[in-house]
Amino acid sequence: MADTDVATDSTVRTRGYQQEMLEESLKRNIIVAMGTGSGKTHIAVLRLKIEAEREPHKLSWFLAPTVVLCEQQKGVIEAALPVNVGLISGSLEPEQWKNAELWRSVIASYRIMVTTPQVLLDALRHGYIHMGQDIGLIIFDEVHNATGQAPYSRIMQEFYLACPPRAIDSYGDNANVRPQIMGLTASPIFGGNAVVASRALEATLDCTIRSPRRSKEELEQFVHIPVFKHVLYCSEPLFSTNLASFNNIFRRLDIEADPFVKSLRKKLAKTTPGTPDWKRLDQQLSKTVSKKNTYTHSGLRHVSETGQVICSEIGPWAADWYICRVLELAKSPVDASSVVSDLNHSERGYLLKILDKVVVSPVSFEPEDIADDLSDKVRHLVACLQAEKSATEDRNEAYSGLIFVERREAVLVLAEVLSHHPETKGVFKVGTLVGGVDNGYKTSPLDITRTQRKVQDLTLVDFKIGEKNVIVSTSVAEEGIDIQACCSVIRFDPPKNMAGWAQSRGRARRQHSTFTLMFDDDAANRKNVNDWERLEAQMMALYNDPSRDLMSPADDLDDEDDNSLELKVESTGARLSLHGVISHLNHFCAVIPNSSHIDHKPIFDVDPPEMPEGWHSFENRTTAITPYPGPFGAKVTLPRLLPKELRFFETERIHRSKLSAFRHVAMKAYRALYENGLLNDNLLPLTSVGDPSLEEEVQALLKEVEKRAGTARVSIQMDPWSPADETTGWYSSEIVITGLPPLLLFTRVRPTEWSDKTAPILHRIGWQGSVTLRPISFDSSPETIARARDYTRRLFWCINGSRMNWDDLDFSYLFLSLPGSDDAAWDSRRLWHAQQDLRGDSPFLANALALGEQFSYPSDLTLIRNGPKFNKAYTFVRWRFEPLNSEEEEDFRTLYARFPNIEITYPLLVVESLPPRTNFLIPVPESANLSASQKTFHLLPRLAYATLVSEAEVQYAFLLPSALRSLAMAMTVDSLRDTLFSNSHLASAPQQLLITAMSAPVSQEKSNYQRLETLGDTVLKFLSSLQFLGEYPLWHEGYLTKKMGLCVSNGRLAKANIAHGLYKWIIRDRMLGKKWKPSYFTVIDMMEDSTTTEVEDVDEDMDGKKRKKGKQDLSTKVLADVVESLIGAFYLHGGFPLALECAQFFDLGIKWQPLPARIEAMLNRVETHDELPSQLDSVEEMLGYTFTRKLLLVEALTHASYQQDLRTISYERLEFAGDAVLDMIVTEHLFHAEGKDYSPGHMFHRKSAMVNASILAFFCLGTHIDKDTQMPRATGGPHGNRKFTLQAQSQQTYLWQCLLHSNSRILDDQRTAFARYLLRRDEIDEGLQRGQIFPWAALTRLQAPKFLSDMIESLIGAVFLDSSGNLDTVRGVLRKLGWMQVLERMVCADVDVLHPVSQLNIWASKNGKKLAYDFIKEKGDITCAVLVDGEEVEGTRVTDRYQGKLTQDEVRLVAAEKAIVQFRLRDVNVNYTALKHKTTKKRKRSSSLASLLKI
Repeated sequence: MADTDVATDSTVRTRGYQQEMLEESLKRNIIVAMGTGSGKTHIAVLRLKIEAEREPHKLSWFLAPTVVLCEQQKGVIEAALPVNVGLISGSLEPEQWKNAELWRSVIASYRIMVTTPQVLLDALRHGYIHMGQDIGLIIFDEVHNATGQAPYSRIMQEFYLACPPRAIDSYGDNANVRPQIMGLTASPIFGGNAVVASRALEATLDCTIRSPRRSKEELEQFVHIPVFKHVLYCSEPLFSTNLASFNNIFRRLDIEADPFVKSLRKKLAKTTPGTPDWKRLDQQLSKTVSKKNTYTHSGLRHVSETGQVICSEIGPWAADWYICRVLELAKSPVDASSVVSDLNHSERGYLLKILDKVVVSPVSFEPEDIADDLSDKVRHLVACLQAEKSATEDRNEAYSGLIFVERREAVLVLAEVLSHHPETKGVFKVGTLVGGVDNGYKTSPLDITRTQRKVQDLTLVDFKIGEKNVIVSTSVAEEGIDIQACCSVIRFDPPKNMAGWAQSRGRARRQHSTFTLMFDDDAANRKNVNDWERLEAQMMALYNDPSRDLMSPADDLDDEDDNSLELKVESTGARLSLHGVISHLNHFCAVIPNSSHIDHKPIFDVDPPEMPEGWHSFENRTTAITPYPGPFGAKVTLPRLLPKELRFFETERIHRSKLSAFRHVAMKAYRALYENGLLNDNLLPLTSVGDPSLEEEVQALLKEVEKRAGTARVSIQMDPWSPADETTGWYSSEIVITGLPPLLLFTRVRPTEWSDKTAPILHRIGWQGSVTLRPISFDSSPETIARARDYTRRLFWCINGSRMNWDDLDFSYLFLSLPGSDDAAWDSRRLWHAQQDLRGDSPFLANALALGEQFSYPSDLTLIRNGPKFNKAYTFVRWRFEPLNSEEEEDFRTLYARFPNIEITYPLLVVESLPPRTNFLIPVPESANLSASQKTFHLLPRLAYATLVSEAEVQYAFLLPSALRSLAMAMTVDSLRDTLFSNSHLASAPQQLLITAMSAPVSQEKSNYQRLETLGDTVLKFLSSLQFLGEYPLWHEGYLTKKMGLCVSNGRLAKANIAHGLYKWIIRDRMLGKKWKPSYFTVIDMMEDSTTTEVEDVDEDMDGKKRKKGKQDLSTKVLADVVESLIGAFYLHGGFPLALECAQFFDLGIKWQPLPARIEAMLNRVETHDELPSQLDSVEEMLGYTFTRKLLLVEALTHASYQQDLRTISYERLEFAGDAVLDMIVTEHLFHAEGKDYSPGHMFHRKSAMVNASILAFFCLGTHIDKDTQMPRATGGPHGNRKFTLQAQSQQTYLWQCLLHSNSRILDDQRTAFARYLLRRDEIDEGLQRGQIFPWAALTRLQAPKFLSDMIESLIGAVFLDSSGNLDTVRGVLRKLGWMQVLERMVCADVDVLHPVSQLNIWASKNGKKLAYDFIKEKGDITCAVLVDGEEVEGTRVTDRYQGKLTQDEVRLVAAEKAIVQFRLRDVNVNYTALKHKTTKKRKRSSSLASLLKI
């Protein structure tokens, strides 16, 4: 349908015939049959508008057969209606749509959806959309496509008819009824009997075909039927020299020389006869030889056939040009658009060798040569174009024309002819349209139209603006592309059916337009046109017959037999018929993670085979093989990653066709997969194998659907001082800081106890002390508490008074000096001051001069402020009565610069600055200098003020905030243990360990959860891996990985944190030091709160006091990290059992069982087998471990390509286990590395160095045993006198040789990798055993295939399980391999493991440099150099033979290493943790590259 131009303006006037069709659509289901350009889309838009207004609970669905048409119609609808319009098409490859919750979100977000029919069909089949409940109206565009088993038909047959019929006016009640249907078409049928064809279409769509009746005359005014013309031409035999040369070479080709046939024979020779693989290869080879349908031969045959058609239809010159063009593009450099880009190296070489033999003559572009060497058909075409253009211009109109041809190549050839023909050159500006590549052309390696795909959109634009006035097109322009109306449409090739005739004719819809058909035989082709015109008249008569309105179209629908068999899930409504089951089975296999050297796909075998066994080897292959008529059976084999009971399925010989047999066996397999839990209830692979609540966290949502937030809104950190019960009294304790007199501490919550062993340590420059705390019994009467409130205020006011409210005494904790420890001298001073300061303006601050004069200049003063209130504070040193020297006086006047003529009077106050440290829990750096804070100053007593607190009280004022901070953290985790972890073993964890686990980095404590989180992350993945392996014995590695990814994802962990309220105990506030103030129960002033909390509201208790109740945004990563850090902490305290108990506490959607039980269950499923491969003994000797269950070792060695049945699956599940075990071993080793205290960044990079695929492959390639053998050797004289003795020999057997596989490519890759190993072995060994730099480049240059590292991991997994989960046994095996020694040396020798590319990136970021890598590919080589700010770094250019992406990675790494040497970066102390964070701060660019190289 291409009449979108009618409705592009939302204000367009609705014509009478459009209103008639709209009204008719409101009464019943109809197919609107009107010509192109009549405004069918406008009718659809009006119908959608009404539906949106009267049906608020259901969607309207607009279906269009192509992506281009979907995009066009979506734009039209969106511009016309004020509702949300969504677009989904198959071109989006919407994996994200395979998600039930996402579909529900989309349904809630849109009122109208525009999709291709397959998208809706898939959504219905999987139960994501329920037709009767979710859809109120479906509009089918280009409805004539609803034939056979097309998606339009399947939607109606499988789902529409299953819904209850709609009652009259059933709107707004969300009832489960059939949606209303509207179809749009310009040509309802393709041909044949009009009555039967129309009736079939109406039955399929449950509609009546209608066109305007009352407004028929108006319709005819707006839809102009073009003037029909025809042109007769003569067909004649024509000869092309270049085509003849091409055919001469092509016909002499021997199919046996084709590389594909050779490769099949080679594979067949290496395959064990009689095996399923051998039988399939035998059949494939016979069919290939018989049909000569290799990729190369098919492409050459296509060129020959196309060339012959071009020669006959367009002329010899055109055929000559076509052959030249094919050769030119085939021999051009290979890139993505090259015509031979789909061929592998051997096939490309074979093809080019053939093409080199073709001798062609260059085509002449002389006008006479072109005109004389064209067909009669082209001559008539040129004359027709000239006549049409002249007639158009006579009407003072600009000419535009459209020429339809059948073949894609003919489009380019005809355009080339018209662009150079002497009578059309410069007259017609020619563009081309060939559309996308259909299935018929995907197999052609010599398709010259590939180069056109990028310019088609430009052609349409140029045609619209008049830059081009003629388009040569395939049928792609018949429908689905918005092309403006043309003056003339010429069918160079006749249409294939009535629909093509009507659609192409509809392009000529201007007034006075012409529609021209070219015939070579007037009788035959004219008959087709007459038939189509007669059918069109019959159709119009039928759908204009009022009596047909009473018929029920759906009554005649005849369902096929195959539709009776389906797989249906009642809970979701998902259903799958035989028609879709093969594609679904293909999809299930395709989403299995790729194994190296094997494609995961179902293999179908027909029963009986199509070809006699070994036919390809028969001497006489000329006898035709009579096709077997049936019935047929079929077998299907699924990938080896699945257990045996889910791999093989077959059906009996009872099916009428091969396709039917394949469908039935696929249904049998798919049903078994569903029944065994490998498909979800939407009949799809387990794309989300967690519980359904996780579906909402899928990130690939539409823009209009809210994405999962990266933060969570949670309550602020719990207040450890606040009692759960407001009636709780005061607990009394004695707190002692080293060197200071004891104090009483009163709290409303029972505080922790600190003995000498558990006491926190406070650090000051030159001093270190501890804080002990013990409960004591003391009077807590109101009088005592009142005195404690006053004392607490006095204690903290002297330093922190600027952030306190004098009248607020509702402290969260109270202090009081013990009886008998009061200082009478200070009491008398405070009493004197109170008498002087009657208004209370300066509590505890007395004028220093007045104080000195009153108390004889006391020497025990403590704090001095350089002014009233809260001016800068200093430490008192002494009174000075002697005069200042000149230098001291200069400093004095500088200090009092604001008083230029100040008089110096004596005595002066000698003071020192306060120490800068405020958080005394942090150890003093070794570089701290005691003398740095010893500078003295001189203050005038008359302008200074003394704080009226004792030396001990000042020390407490300084030190207590740190002690209280430590106490708050301790009480926080005590609350966690007593609340969340009560009545469980988790409450036994040490206090300090839990404090570390709960301290977020933002708290800036001396230790936080990051190291524990790294350990816990590994422990959690280790535990969950074993849980999944035990719980899901039928799941392949892909499902297991996805399940683990969901269950241990940050989103899942954060949700578990929030669900249990753990976030309340996360220590995320920080001690702000100089901004510290005491904690209060009441909220008076939140301006200086020590957290970054945004206070939303407060609670008011019975006394009217307001208490804090805030919320803040916390990142989901922090929430997740704390869960993992707790798991790590409990692992340190109680091993795997306690870590598992912690994980079980948070649930995480995992059915937790003790590890021994899980492992025992897995071992119980291991079968026994008497016939074992001979290499098992050798592998056991290499590993230093003898297996109890031999089939575990067999499984660990079995590649997915292996065909022999040894009662095991391939090694991927064991690889999954081994990966987790290896991570656990290396992480634990790094965590406990003596004296290292590695940061998470260091652990990450060192683990990456030890578990990457390259180093594991290195150990796999090098592991071997020496076997002693004996070989007879002849010694002595000639013949009879010679003696034979047995001579000892040694033979090496390598681990990589023991892999069980059935793939010749694996054998080739093994040999190649081993050759590279021998070349690099010494270099790598030197780096691992003695080097200070990890040998990244040398390891990368191994270019080892993945299956080598997979072997190591699968063997580790097998050993772990067979040893009943003994990690020490695994460590022993790793030591036997030599891996443990490398790990230990890497730690002890502080080997630099930072990857060169990462290290260079860090350097560039720190220096403000722009880093890039310059790759050049030429002559089979690839070179790489490092560019800094666009300038190549000298000496970094590296060259290697290009063998794929691995080579590119390798040369980049080596170039980076060379740059590191140039810049001398190896000695830089790199902050590994910084690598995890992207640098956003812009740094000032440093000096030039040249200057950097001189450093």
